Amino acid sequence: MKAISKEGICQLEAQGCSSDNWNNVFITDETSLKYIRGVRFSGRIELGRFEKSFEMPGGIHKHTGIFNATLHDVTIGDNCCIENIKNYIASYDIANDCFIENCDIILCDGKSAFGNGVEVCVLNETGGREVTIHDSLTAHEAYIEAIYRHRPVLIDHLKQFAAQRVAECSSERGTIGEHATIVDTGYIKNMYIGPFAKVEGAGRLKNGTLNSREEAPVHIGYGVIADDFIVQDGSSVSDCTTLTRVYVGQSCTLGHGYSASDSLFFSNCQEENGEACAIFAGPFTVTHHKSTLLIAGMFSFMNAGSGSNQSNHMYKLGPIHQGALERGAKTSSDSYILWPARIGAFSLVMGRHSSNPDTSLLPFSYLIEKNGETWLAPAVNLRSVGTVRDAQKWPKRDKRTKNGRLDLINFNLLSPYTIDKMVKGLKILDELERLSGRTSDVYAYQSAKISNSSLHRGQELYRIAINKFLGNSLISRLERIDCSSAESLLDALKPKSQNGAGVWVDLSGMIAPKECVQKILDDVEKGVITSTSELNSRFNALHTSYYKLEWTWAYNLMLEFYGLYPEHITIEDLIRIIELWKESVVKLDKMLYADAKKEFSLSAHTGFGFDGSNRTAEADFEQVRGAFESNPFVTEVQAHIERKSQLGDKIIGMLKGL
Repeated sequence: MKAISKEGICQLEAQGCSSDNWNNVFITDETSLKYIRGVRFSGRIELGRFEKSFEMPGGIHKHTGIFNATLHDVTIGDNCCIENIKNYIASYDIANDCFIENCDIILCDGKSAFGNGVEVCVLNETGGREVTIHDSLTAHEAYIEAIYRHRPVLIDHLKQFAAQRVAECSSERGTIGEHATIVDTGYIKNMYIGPFAKVEGAGRLKNGTLNSREEAPVHIGYGVIADDFIVQDGSSVSDCTTLTRVYVGQSCTLGHGYSASDSLFFSNCQEENGEACAIFAGPFTVTHHKSTLLIAGMFSFMNAGSGSNQSNHMYKLGPIHQGALERGAKTSSDSYILWPARIGAFSLVMGRHSSNPDTSLLPFSYLIEKNGETWLAPAVNLRSVGTVRDAQKWPKRDKRTKNGRLDLINFNLLSPYTIDKMVKGLKILDELERLSGRTSDVYAYQSAKISNSSLHRGQELYRIAINKFLGNSLISRLERIDCSSAESLLDALKPKSQNGAGVWVDLSGMIAPKECVQKILDDVEKGVITSTSELNSRFNALHTSYYKLEWTWAYNLMLEFYGLYPEHITIEDLIRIIELWKESVVKLDKMLYADAKKEFSLSAHTGFGFDGSNRTAEADFEQVRGAFESNPFVTEVQAHIERKSQLGDKIIGMLKGL
């Protein structure tokens, strides 16, 4: 860098430029002064070269340079275009190839951590479960910080980890990364704007980080107002969305006037039109409707129907209540839940529920309002086409780039987490039947009622799902074993350790043995783990070993569920388990087939063929929705039955040959 010559100063002044001290304005040997016009300089200024042009939509080209702007203590890299700054830019480092046009003000005022260190009051609006956000935050770290309040030493260490990151990020200068675009934007204060970010038409961005990168740029659209926030790479916030104390994880979409305060949104969330307050939205939490309010709840893999609502306030001690819809739960239109409540995994909530239900040990259920009471249909969601379609679509809808993923997500529908709840749920249903009698019309479970038919159907479905999971695990294990004798095969099936044998937990997307998680948290408390990066590395190692740990758990359940002893297990026992697996897979697939067929029933034709006969309606329906037998999901169900039957026969043949 060098000072501007007297001739250069004269040229700039002739081009409408001024400075309170030209000795503080520095340029390179390649800086072309003719592309600096109508600029007021103050403080220390460093300018790069202006050699390129930006091609704009419509074919217009704009040469790089600085036009009609006021700059104070600013460094500008090579080939930037900065023009029409209504107020000023102050205390910012602007990297190469940035395009900044038609903005009001961009400033960094004093030392800032750019949203890092902001405390978000999730779940309990009055405080007590604050999560400190930072630009390396994962859903799992946030889950521990919000939920494990019974371990204050652990929480103190996690807050220290966040404080380390705050110290690393803090600066008295703002940053605009290379190839960033900022146009038609109002007030920008204390912002870190990462490389390749695009900000267009935002109203106000204050104390935040756009953690953008080339492979996954961040987009901030028109009318956005955001204070005290972090937006991770690949995410888009647009269309007059308002954020206050909010963390937006990787590849999320927030738009259409969405409003959120004191909330966390992790990977692949999609929030539109509605409102969120003090929620913990784990991966794939989705809401689309203007009438929907999510408040003081924990969700993941969740879809909220229109008009969904919850209450966290009983008008006594304030909004202190919270609740959870465990992974995969859904709410139908106009559903309502009075917190505190806990809804089991992959359940569907319909109607209004004010009795504080806890169905966490009865997953895959329907909660239905009938005459003001909560009725429960256990396990019925296992046979729902929608449940299976959801499980298939989530991995396909993961928009994150393969490198740099923060959240560790397990997409499995059947896992030790859900199967353990089914085993316990089956025992609950069996005990209800024993206490009240098999012929009772209604069974009472906590604050819910279960009809006779629902209870017996739930028992059957849970057994089918458990058989399917255990068969899946056994076959996967057998396919990886190369043994020449029955004795060596049976020995190879035995787990080499008991890691994973106990209870499993869902850390907002990541499924892991509770005992293994506790060991990691113990190491945090002991000071063995000293940073967020080390914590994430340990979580990643645990996540990577999922299937090894799953087999340990499944093997122990297999012995218990089928009444086997490890020293007496035989090849015939394995064959029996695989036969049960085949039978369960076929049964469940036939139920899914029947459920899918409802979408093609005569009643589903209503609204088709407006101006014709029934034949016209059928033809119209088929053109729009297709034929049942050729539906991709239906054909896949049929193919799945055939594939799994062949696989079962193959494994049984292999076992018989030993």
